[in-house]
Amino acid sequence: MSSRIRLEPRDEYLHENTGEPNFNESMYFNFFDAGQRRGGFVRIGNRPNERYAETTICLYEPDGSVLFNFKRAEIADNARFEAGGMRFETEIPFEKLRASYRGKACRLAEPRAMNEPGRAFKENPFVPVSLDLAIAGVGPMFGGEPTEHREGEMEFARGHYEQHHRATGTLEIDERRFALDGFGLRDHSWGPRSWQAPAYYRWLTANFGPDFGFMGSLVVRPDGGETRGGFVHRGRELVLVRGIEIDTEWSGPERFHDRIRATLRCADGKDLLVEGRVLSLIPLRNRRDGRTTRITEGMTEWRCEGRVGYGLSEYLDQVA
Repeated sequence: MSSRIRLEPRDEYLHENTGEPNFNESMYFNFFDAGQRRGGFVRIGNRPNERYAETTICLYEPDGSVLFNFKRAEIADNARFEAGGMRFETEIPFEKLRASYRGKACRLAEPRAMNEPGRAFKENPFVPVSLDLAIAGVGPMFGGEPTEHREGEMEFARGHYEQHHRATGTLEIDERRFALDGFGLRDHSWGPRSWQAPAYYRWLTANFGPDFGFMGSLVVRPDGGETRGGFVHRGRELVLVRGIEIDTEWSGPERFHDRIRATLRCADGKDLLVEGRVLSLIPLRNRRDGRTTRITEGMTEWRCEGRVGYGLSEYLDQVA
């Protein structure tokens, strides 16, 4: 029997550090300006008991190049989302937030070079980047925190929610300035987090404008159990996804995802059929306790119901 989900305005702020060595609280925003074919994502993941925050900025350029940076920035506690030149603020819960970054990012003409990050950072230039985004919710909230904790649950997030949003603001890259106006998806999670906990997962996000978007998720545990779900956002309505089938075409010897066909089985009895084409892809990795996890981020063009949208397809795999 599934537990009830709790979500309150106070969950937009930082939560109590419950003391697990790998306690994590993270917030993430992706955003895509369809007119410019420019977008990306930013993330802060506080790990206060390990005294650092994971900060990530990833920006996709129209020519297929990517600007990327990752830091483990020192923090003292879980009091704020501010580290490594990045800052997130909640102005009105569920309605208005802000995300900003001041720092540098590595310009990768061939973003797949990040499969060997040490070499990629050494061989490619770093350029100054400034990002300021106003985030306005355009869809209902999805998720929250279960009211009952079940023993043996996979350590990936105790609480987790998502929302489609509109992102407006400015981006400056090496003295080139762009006005941004696009759509995206944000998430916020808290609790123990281990990137090595799932056997693998597929996370598909898409926005087709302020009135339509989807998120589909397949998470497979090491014991073979799995969770399939997500949501479809239509106007102010949110339809739950009870199941998802994903067919992936791969590219290269590394088997990076390239084209995606998915069927979202919706709770209203209607299937949503979507097709995705990865426009630009960067492979990232996390190493912990002798294990290596690859997290492949693809800026993806989606087609569904005669419309074209954009979003992220994120594939996590354990590779060693």
